[in-house]
Amino acid sequence: MEPKVTSPITAAEKVDGFSRKSVRRARQRRSHGSSQFRYQSSQVELTPLPLLKDAPVSELHDLFCKKLQQCCIIFDFMDCVADLKGKEIKRAALNELVECIATGRGLLIEPIYPEVMKMISVNIFRTLPPSENPEFDPEEDEPNLEASWPHLQLVYEFFLRFLESPDFQPAIAKRYIDQKFVLQLLELFDSEDPRERDFLKTVLHRIYGKFLGLRAFIRKHINNIFLWFIYESEHFNGVAELLEILGSIINGFALPLKAEHKQFLLKVLIPLHTSRTLSLFHAQLAYCIVQFLEKDATLTEPVLRGLLKFWPKTCTQKEVMFLGELEEILDVIEPSQFIRVQETLFKRLAKCISSPHFQVAERALYFWNNEYILSLIEENCGGILPIMFGTLYRVSKEHWNQTIVSLIYNVLKTFMEMNSALFDELTASYKVDRQREMKRERDREELWRRLDEMQLRKLKGVDELEELDELPNGQGLLCPD
Repeated sequence: MEPKVTSPITAAEKVDGFSRKSVRRARQRRSHGSSQFRYQSSQVELTPLPLLKDAPVSELHDLFCKKLQQCCIIFDFMDCVADLKGKEIKRAALNELVECIATGRGLLIEPIYPEVMKMISVNIFRTLPPSENPEFDPEEDEPNLEASWPHLQLVYEFFLRFLESPDFQPAIAKRYIDQKFVLQLLELFDSEDPRERDFLKTVLHRIYGKFLGLRAFIRKHINNIFLWFIYESEHFNGVAELLEILGSIINGFALPLKAEHKQFLLKVLIPLHTSRTLSLFHAQLAYCIVQFLEKDATLTEPVLRGLLKFWPKTCTQKEVMFLGELEEILDVIEPSQFIRVQETLFKRLAKCISSPHFQVAERALYFWNNEYILSLIEENCGGILPIMFGTLYRVSKEHWNQTIVSLIYNVLKTFMEMNSALFDELTASYKVDRQREMKRERDREELWRRLDEMQLRKLKGVDELEELDELPNGQGLLCPD
């Protein structure tokens, strides 16, 4: 048995007990993994079948079924040189099936459906492998790609052409595309391979459109996946794709919105903002939120209060994303709803403007570049300016970034043009308040100074008493002659 080779310990690692590997693993190279089982004890050897385009019409359906059965054989793609002939035969057969179902009419008769669904299920449904990198960061590391993609891609393309075919009959297909099938399909959204998730997104959207009886079931289980992601796992690769599907679904909701849809918005979509990986799906999430608000304006207040509830306190990247979403919401807000939330909203914006991180302050100040938001501010200047004035004036004098100071001056100038009388009144009031505050500060410092002096005098008196106590026989108490 060969001795185990260990890597030498560097001088840096001797000094630093925590090696860099334990803090953050190096960027992972793009790797390939396969979730297909890797060994078949009785691997069937494939032989080429006649081409579908050359088959007579009377034999076409039979040959089509044989090709489907041939494509049910799974190959080991982790071994690049194993059974190359069989892999090529299957790839050619899948290409033929894709072309045939796209161009052939009258091919999808009832006996074909079980064979089609069997071939699709055998190829795409499998247990997904655990991530090879337990510290996988989707923003930093390359995804683990599916090694069997040369075949899997063609299977997905065939499935899509099958669903989109003019001859496709949902009444027959619903015997095979049922709730169990949809559940297995949803589990595949956790695949690390973004190419597979992109196909799954389109497939599930087609199924949602063609099978009315499955719509509520699909929505319910997407809901369950999101709740599991928020409160239990904190990891699911397909959140962005599922949200993209939901964006289209929400767009088609009938009015008035059902209670279950409103509950989904407030209890699922809003808490999704707490995710540590929000940046991976924030664009799709914000789109879904805006779609809901365009459907029902009365949801604006609870949505904004939910966003403010989950507002990030320490992550400036997330704070910038929240501000972007807030602007998208304000772009579609009704003036009546704006009045209801303006106080809470602009108190938060004031805090953002006073942020020492210049990107947060800059993003908040860009709200005044939006014409619609500016018109809302102008209509409600009397309520908004008193909230913002103190922060704007103070930050304009204290902020370290000159760009922020320039933007604040522009905002102050805009407010002055909107309501010069109120602006002058607030300026005078602010100066009085500042003088009063400075006086309080001086009084506080004077008080502490006097307390320090009293403490020193007290300590000095204690020291003198201790010295007297240390004199022998009470000599310190005798009066001199």
